[in-house]
Amino acid sequence: MRVLIATDAWHPQVNGVVRTLDSVSKVARNRGIIIKIVPPNDFVTIPAPTYPEIRLAIPRIHRIKSIIDEFKPDSIHITTEGPVGYAFSFVCRKRCIPFTTSFTTKFPEYIEKRFRLPKSWSYRILRRFHAAADRTMVATPSLIAELKQYGFESLVAWGRGVDTELFTNESPITLGYKRPIFVSMGRVAIEKNLEAFLSLELPGTKVVIGKGPDEQRLKEKYREAVFLGEKTGRDLARHLAAADVFVFPSTTDTFGNSQLEALACGVPVAAYPVTGPIDVIGNAPVGVLSANLKQACIEALSINRQKCREYALERTWDVSCDQFLSNLSRIFY
Repeated sequence: MRVLIATDAWHPQVNGVVRTLDSVSKVARNRGIIIKIVPPNDFVTIPAPTYPEIRLAIPRIHRIKSIIDEFKPDSIHITTEGPVGYAFSFVCRKRCIPFTTSFTTKFPEYIEKRFRLPKSWSYRILRRFHAAADRTMVATPSLIAELKQYGFESLVAWGRGVDTELFTNESPITLGYKRPIFVSMGRVAIEKNLEAFLSLELPGTKVVIGKGPDEQRLKEKYREAVFLGEKTGRDLARHLAAADVFVFPSTTDTFGNSQLEALACGVPVAAYPVTGPIDVIGNAPVGVLSANLKQACIEALSINRQKCREYALERTWDVSCDQFLSNLSRIFY
């Protein structure tokens, strides 16, 4: 089987979309499936407005046609609603080639926060984009229910997993900070709602792992917090394992892979009761969901760390890969 995946999110970006594609592709390839990922850096790129670290592609239609003709995929999946995703959708529709999409990012909420445009406008545009697909893959049941309210159809589940061999509770790094240590990880940007975490009056130390356009402003405003920059691989896992609580303040993430990564490191989660945490944590005794984030942080300190690890061990990328492959549409030549 030959699967072509078009995406606007790829290395060197560090986010849930990239981690998901990396992990699922690795599992699929181990099963003998041929995966071709078409990222933005296959084309000429320009810096994204307000976020120059992210490069936006300027795809050429004839190049996309050549990619499809040369690879001859059995299935095409479009991961993102960016320039690469729109260009592949255009070509597939013109050629009557079936394809699937995935809804991975709440861009309407991000756009509303950054540019003050009503999210209903953005959802209307995204609904049209996904309506052309045979199926749209969505990470959680609560997000499926939410998208249905905006008129999305043909929604199917595509869950996420965690690499429990990389993210473990072994060999935590020694952090010489006052305990308890509350850690948040991810893109340091306005849509991640980090100020909700950094503004809390908590005992011990607040630590942020990641980088992004809001980093310098938040460093200057919250001087008592520790900003460690971006961490990856085993170094990231060891830093997570050293924390007492993982704080996930985002209210716009569609899933939040970092929650599972923290749990695999034996670290309980404190978060708001919103899409993402509701599905990852729910009522499981591995985290606390509360509209009062400070209360969630404090209560999470008493959670058994071994239960967090055991919970994560049940969430594998093999299961995620099974769902992804079963959702694909077949191209018949």
